Amino acid sequence: MRQEIGGYFSFELNQREKTSFHSNGIYLNSGRNALEYILLSLPRISKLWIPYFTCDVILEPLLKLGILYNFYHINERLEICEDIQLESDEYLLVTNYYGIKDKYIQELSSQYSSKLIVDNAQALFAEPIKWVKSIYSPRKYIGIPDGGIAYIKDGIDVHQFDIDVSYDRCSHLLKRIDLGAGEGYMDFKENSYKLQGQPIKRMSRLTQNLFQAVNFDQIRNIRRDNFRLLHGSLSQTNKLPIPDLDSFSCPMVYPYYTDDCTLKKRLIENKVFIATYWPNVFEWCSSASLEYNLADGIIAIPVDQRYTSSDMSEISSLI
Repeated sequence: MRQEIGGYFSFELNQREKTSFHSNGIYLNSGRNALEYILLSLPRISKLWIPYFTCDVILEPLLKLGILYNFYHINERLEICEDIQLESDEYLLVTNYYGIKDKYIQELSSQYSSKLIVDNAQALFAEPIKWVKSIYSPRKYIGIPDGGIAYIKDGIDVHQFDIDVSYDRCSHLLKRIDLGAGEGYMDFKENSYKLQGQPIKRMSRLTQNLFQAVNFDQIRNIRRDNFRLLHGSLSQTNKLPIPDLDSFSCPMVYPYYTDDCTLKKRLIENKVFIATYWPNVFEWCSSASLEYNLADGIIAIPVDQRYTSSDMSEISSLI
């Protein structure tokens, strides 16, 4: 049926020429469902190796599909610290932490090849690697209500899945514009909760339109510039080894690893909102483990496209 003619107006989204950004990916309704899509597309999988240092939503498709999993540890460079030898039909899930581990992922792809699944939920700009399966979660980088992208050769027919509907997950995005971040925070939590248990669907028309209206080149440049400024000020006191800026495409945040247990609270009191990533790690790991300390001690400082060099200087001064 043709599109309706006349009537009230919708948002005037900037529909430029269709973006080539992730144009070869499979557009789905969430990052976790992008992983489920990949798992369903595998001819057979007996086990998936996953890091302790990750979000517990990774378990959702594994439990749903009845797939066994083993945890592994990472080191202070956010890299695998075990010699994982995959058995037949086993796969390895590796996380591109904070969008700064592109080079390391490339190295792993040479070792594990088609047995590797890359979690690029925090690395939207990381290039997909040929023959390597990967997932992306664009809402970690831009203001969209949901959505995920999967890369896999010979995936199952995506057209068997319905198209999702997203209008009822946008209240936090709209409230932030009119009322500010604080007023929309509970909506953000509620709308994120709505993504739990969702069946695989294709990305909604609304989310696709929002995604295709974004100037990704501009976003990448701003994020890299802000990251560079923060690193120039904070590198001497950051306990986390940060790779060379030329070794990764675009960061999600600036991960600042510190022993100062009061810093996050002080930043939030100064309206620098710091997300707490993966509180599930505190349940999965002992307090003596590196993963526990990383989850507790890394301050994920915003460097995104909403902020300027002046904002970065102010954050550096607060720290």
